[in-house]
Amino acid sequence: MFFALALLVALLHFKVRIGRAMMISAFALAILLRVTPEKFWDAIVTEWNDVPLSQTTGYLFVSLTALVMLVNVLGIVMQETGVSQKLSPALHGLFRSRRFALAAIPMMMGMLPTPGGIMLSAPMVRELGDHIGVERSRQAAINYFFRHQWETVWPLFPSIPLIQHMLGISAFALISHNLALSLTGIVSGVVFLLLFGIPPKGKEKHTHAQFIHNLINFGHAFWPILFVAILYAATNIHPAVGLAIAIPIFLYCHKVPTKRWAEFFKSGFSFDFALLIFGALLFKINLEAGNAIEQVVTFLTEMNVPQNFVIFFLPFLVAFLTGLTMPTVAITFPFLLPYIGTGQDTLIGLETLAFSGLVCGLLLTPVHLCLALSASYFETPLPKIILRFFGPVIFIACAGILMAIFFG
Repeated sequence: MFFALALLVALLHFKVRIGRAMMISAFALAILLRVTPEKFWDAIVTEWNDVPLSQTTGYLFVSLTALVMLVNVLGIVMQETGVSQKLSPALHGLFRSRRFALAAIPMMMGMLPTPGGIMLSAPMVRELGDHIGVERSRQAAINYFFRHQWETVWPLFPSIPLIQHMLGISAFALISHNLALSLTGIVSGVVFLLLFGIPPKGKEKHTHAQFIHNLINFGHAFWPILFVAILYAATNIHPAVGLAIAIPIFLYCHKVPTKRWAEFFKSGFSFDFALLIFGALLFKINLEAGNAIEQVVTFLTEMNVPQNFVIFFLPFLVAFLTGLTMPTVAITFPFLLPYIGTGQDTLIGLETLAFSGLVCGLLLTPVHLCLALSASYFETPLPKIILRFFGPVIFIACAGILMAIFFG
């Protein structure tokens, strides 16, 4: 398993596309664990017979792939209709506090988790940061950190529905507990990134008419995202279904000719991201088919490794090595299910602890694509950005530990 993970890291280092790297490492794992085609098929059949349809690999592949592609489509149609270009100025105009604006811009645009989407908010953050005299490494840290604060709770991130289906719990239960990580991240981000190094707010005047105009522009961009989130949290309807409903309504409201709709949906498809999801789920099946999960859990128990240390450190390590959220969930959570439990026996506080480890690993890893893009765009050394995250990482880890103590 370590060799397969090391292979994934090496392939990413040599710029192999993410989806292909994940597939290669999944096949390598199958060979190393001696997962024959017969064993693999037996695992698929057992899964089909023993778990609900919504937790089967086929369902997860289709639903998660559809989610990622439809998020891409929404980003494309927002760009095509001019809505995304109006969003940044609208956010800037809505908030008088410069500190609040610097954080709100990446947070709001982070609700649409498109690949490389950190660049959606980067120009606005850099423009505003340069205007008020914020140091570039702080600008990059603010843009990256606040953009990723939704990752623990926002249903458009495929890791959230994946964890929900793996644990067999409601969306509300998962989101309400993981919210502790998001709130802690936001508060610690304010303390370490916004309280210092930001000049006082300006004295620009905003008229009532300007405020209403900015609010309308913001509403045009935000309603599809909010619609999907409410649908998922309130009724457990998969985010992909919500997007499939919201996107045609969005296109119709903006009077986009129906003959162009197919073009947008075609543009949103990414074969590499489909490979990434398939490879991550393949990795998960190989772990189960090779009986690796039971053996590792037994080994850690016999070695008397503290349970909570395993739950936190395993996602931290994989996230740090890969810089990828969804594959980290697919790789590590199967090992953690015996500790966390499933269904009515789920100890959700332990899931929050595991996700806090994942978040801490993502914040500190130099291999995360968004960090590399940030260092390049803001023209600042990568270590200077990462060093600014040490304070928030401590707070987020403590939040995970407290959730494990009180809800584990």
